Amino acid sequence: MTTNMLPMGWTVKLWFLLMLLAVACEEKTPDMDFCLPHPSCDECIQSHPTCAWCKQLDFVQSGESDAGRCASRLELEHRGCHPSEIVDPRGKQSILVNRPLSNSTHHQTITQLAPQKIALQLRPGEEQSFTVHFKRAEGYPVDLYYLMDLSYSMKDDLENIKRLGSDLLAVLRNITTSAKIGFGSFIDKTVLPYVSTAPSKWQNPCPHLNENCQSPFSYQHVLPLTDNASEFESRVSQQRISGNLDDAEGGFDAIMQAAICKEQIGWREVTKLLVFTSDGAFHMAGDGKLGGAYMPNDGHCHLNANGLYTKNHLYDYPSVGHLAEVLSEANIQPIFAVTGSRVPMYEELSKLIPKSVVGELKEDSSNVVQLIADAYNSLSSTVNLEHISDLPPGISIAYDSHCSDSETYGRTEGGECFGVHINQLVQFTVRIKATTCLPGSQKVVLRVLGVGEELQVDLTTACECQCRDTQPYADHCSGGHGNITCGVCRCQEGHVGRLCECNQKDLVHPEAMCREVNDTGPVCNGKGQCMCGKCQCNAAASGPFCKCDNTACERHNGQLCGGNGRCRCGNCECHQNYTGSACECSLDTSGCIWDGTVCSGHGRCFCNKCQCDDGWFDSHCSHCANCQTPCEEHRACAECKAFGSGLLSGNCSIACNQTIRVLAAPTMNERWCQAKAEDGSLLTYFIERDETGKVTLLVNSKKETTKQTFELVLGLAVGFVLLGLILIVGYRIIVEIHDRREFNRFEKERKSAQWNEVNNPLFRSAITTIINPRYNK
Repeated sequence: MTTNMLPMGWTVKLWFLLMLLAVACEEKTPDMDFCLPHPSCDECIQSHPTCAWCKQLDFVQSGESDAGRCASRLELEHRGCHPSEIVDPRGKQSILVNRPLSNSTHHQTITQLAPQKIALQLRPGEEQSFTVHFKRAEGYPVDLYYLMDLSYSMKDDLENIKRLGSDLLAVLRNITTSAKIGFGSFIDKTVLPYVSTAPSKWQNPCPHLNENCQSPFSYQHVLPLTDNASEFESRVSQQRISGNLDDAEGGFDAIMQAAICKEQIGWREVTKLLVFTSDGAFHMAGDGKLGGAYMPNDGHCHLNANGLYTKNHLYDYPSVGHLAEVLSEANIQPIFAVTGSRVPMYEELSKLIPKSVVGELKEDSSNVVQLIADAYNSLSSTVNLEHISDLPPGISIAYDSHCSDSETYGRTEGGECFGVHINQLVQFTVRIKATTCLPGSQKVVLRVLGVGEELQVDLTTACECQCRDTQPYADHCSGGHGNITCGVCRCQEGHVGRLCECNQKDLVHPEAMCREVNDTGPVCNGKGQCMCGKCQCNAAASGPFCKCDNTACERHNGQLCGGNGRCRCGNCECHQNYTGSACECSLDTSGCIWDGTVCSGHGRCFCNKCQCDDGWFDSHCSHCANCQTPCEEHRACAECKAFGSGLLSGNCSIACNQTIRVLAAPTMNERWCQAKAEDGSLLTYFIERDETGKVTLLVNSKKETTKQTFELVLGLAVGFVLLGLILIVGYRIIVEIHDRREFNRFEKERKSAQWNEVNNPLFRSAITTIINPRYNK
């Protein structure tokens, strides 16, 4: 659209009108920026992130509504609003805490995640982003809690674990200068059908009487986290094996208590590892009902002074989802060290528990130290950044990961980098968006799984216009009858109107003055506000009663007036060189020209498109549906002049003026025409044109194809019949020979079967005589 053809005032109004029309456009894209009129600044900026408010006093003319102050910044400037008078709040951010990243634990405070605290102000619909840096520091502290299955099948493993303390700490101290280890054990719920409650079995659940086993228990916390290897070995050496009845164990109960009971275990805000060793399956939620534990697991700590889980008989096993939630909230990374036959089962479990890993344990646990070292390296080299709690309503987050060798975008569940080395920096772009106004300040916490540090994000929303030039009792509002806020008069009690110019006492039925006579519809036809008995129309309406709708014109291609005109009172006023009810027809003919000819001479140009004559088609009418090809055009002449036959044989000299030459078997290719003559023979000819347009036909002698074709078809038919008869006869001969052989074999076997008393001593006649003594006379 060109605006230099219109007066400046109309240009601005037309531009504003087209912006409003985009709202109602049925084919508008989701990302299209638009603003509807709104009566207040707050409602305006909340409606769409591109909307702004003009607070300039003289911006709205007499008879116009203040709702027209709401539009895009560019539109307001075009309409004459000074940039300093435009209220267009944007989201902003400020970094509150940003300690530098550490390279090793030699620093007094280890920092791997930066920044640590950010304040964000979000405008609804507008996205804000910030960058999070993470660098693995060398020697980050580690807490390792060893949770062991003490069922009878783990007897050999216990003997190795008793000597494990020094080796475990040695491996951990190769990783960090601050490492602690603890120990706990589990069997299963202490009720039937999980363990035997018979007195003898309760005292010694081992299968052999000469073995001394301890009574069954659900979970027992044995040793809090410590850096003393001797104490670890001493306490673990006091443990004895126990036993239960079924193959599955109560490991989920033990993991839940070890994660929940933070004070008893002694967890620090460092890397937390929970090593779970077992050779059995696991019970999960629902299994506890078999033993009467029907209440769902409450997720609370229930350890007594001796570290025993005392309410295992009351609460069911936790579900996998509940367990994953608790471990994630406690920032504990499980290492499932299980025997080979159980690895597939625990690998499926690991998929449901964030930041967990599975390793294959030898039958006697002799490789557990190396397994833990490998699992720790695998866990620590994977960096997962995510939010740890539910997001406030109306808030969405997306993560872009910038790793050393790859990048991922738009993950809503969190950012992720693999194979991260010590002192390697990785970055995440966090994009946060609010769709609604928040009731107050909200908090979102981000963290890297397995690391004790967090990033706190304080969220607020910009939903109110901060207009600092409020004027009470302003002269602009009809001599002090109102206060100016954001350029709009807020009238004192008893006064109404855009400038508070009307006294309510003086108005009698003001709404009746905003309707036409005998009109019972909405005031101002629902397209404006009634102020002091007069209609103040919305930007898209005009007239005394706002009856003239500038958005009710016909559309073309989803655009009002086809985008080639302006809508005025329901009728399109087309731009120059356009016509039609929706300005859909261009008077230009450039689109119809082809090789300097309009529509190739076979049609007419309408709305810059060709309308072809009957029989012609395509965009420039250059193709004919019923036109003959050159071969079809010259076939009859080639036949009559070369051989004196065909449709034109009677007037060949008059109808055909081409030069004919008959050739004997020339070299032919795909450029030669082949057609069927009237007598059924094959006619082959070539068309030559010289510079003057004279046509010469080179005709090959005719080939009699009808008889040859008939003979070929007949021969094929007879051949197929003979082949079928031969196959049938051959099949019958083979069947007959087989049947005769079978019959001869049967006859031979029948003759050799002599079942009588002469030839067979075991033969007994089928006829016997039985005498009943009761009727024996």
